[in-house]
Amino acid sequence: MAKVAIVGAGFMGTATAWPLCDNGHEVRLVGTHLDGAIIQSCKERRYHPKLKRELPAGVTPYYVEDLAQALDGVEIVVSGVNSFGVHWIGRTLGPHLKPGQTVIAVTKGLEAAENGDLLILPDVLASELPESIRDKVKIVAIGGPCIAGELAARRQTCVLFGSRDGAAAKHLAQVFRTPYYHTWPTTDLVGLEVGVALKNAYVLPVGIANGLLDKAGGPDAAEAYMHNTAAAVFAEGCTEMEFLLRKMGGSSVFAYGLPGAGDCFVTSAGGRSMRLGRLLGKGHTFTEARQIMAGETLEAAMIVSTMGASIPKLTERGFLRPTDLPLMRALVDIVVYDKPVDLPFDSFFPNVP
Repeated sequence: MAKVAIVGAGFMGTATAWPLCDNGHEVRLVGTHLDGAIIQSCKERRYHPKLKRELPAGVTPYYVEDLAQALDGVEIVVSGVNSFGVHWIGRTLGPHLKPGQTVIAVTKGLEAAENGDLLILPDVLASELPESIRDKVKIVAIGGPCIAGELAARRQTCVLFGSRDGAAAKHLAQVFRTPYYHTWPTTDLVGLEVGVALKNAYVLPVGIANGLLDKAGGPDAAEAYMHNTAAAVFAEGCTEMEFLLRKMGGSSVFAYGLPGAGDCFVTSAGGRSMRLGRLLGKGHTFTEARQIMAGETLEAAMIVSTMGASIPKLTERGFLRPTDLPLMRALVDIVVYDKPVDLPFDSFFPNVP
């Protein structure tokens, strides 16, 4: 039995408690400074108000003020914050980590370095740890198509556990694996993280297709939808993911597996990125759409903005050609520069054999 602390009491971090508890592990759920009301509910009623489920019996809730106590003696720490909190979680965990512990990141996203290089968030988290501990803990990431509420409902789910340390990835995959939570280890941490991050951006045009249908007045009398449009941008998104994975030294097959097409499909089933895309397709500028969705975390927009900071520099350096990534460049125009939707279909699929 392992002792595990989940830091961040949001949807996905908390959902990992279910397979852990089903495997008999001791779980400590620690809220961030933003999770006070959630932890209060978990303490008083054993009920998570966002997941709308009673906590498994093996979970003990903690307020962030009790972080040191919650981390004492644990072998595994799950970083359950969103992409905006990755720097905070690194700085917050750092003083409490001990050699030999493992940190698992469920956060998905990318950051752009000053020269345009794309940085995966597990590396960003590690960079915030004190140098004295940075090389003494193992970093693992979870990626793949997983809706938190479905995991907590014990629906069949398939994901990858990635780490540059193959033994750590294999061990953690085993710790979490259950008859409904199917896990595979991989040493391609870059490929895993790039795929699951980019999918948030490439879901946007699928939502845009829905918005274009709304703008056209909905299905016509013969029930013609926009499925052709949605399928085309979905496929181009996977194609561009495959291109970027190859360029960054990751496994290009991930573009069409769990981290890419799989995660993109499940995200296309609904959620914030799809709602944002729909608003854009209906004719709203990004500024207007952001106002309509005020208070919601827009991961898709964050990834597109990161790519908007990266692509010009990578193109100037010759890492990318001006014709590469036509769909992503169109999304940058829409999100970063507030331009109306104009998807360059004739620029898609340049390498059809």
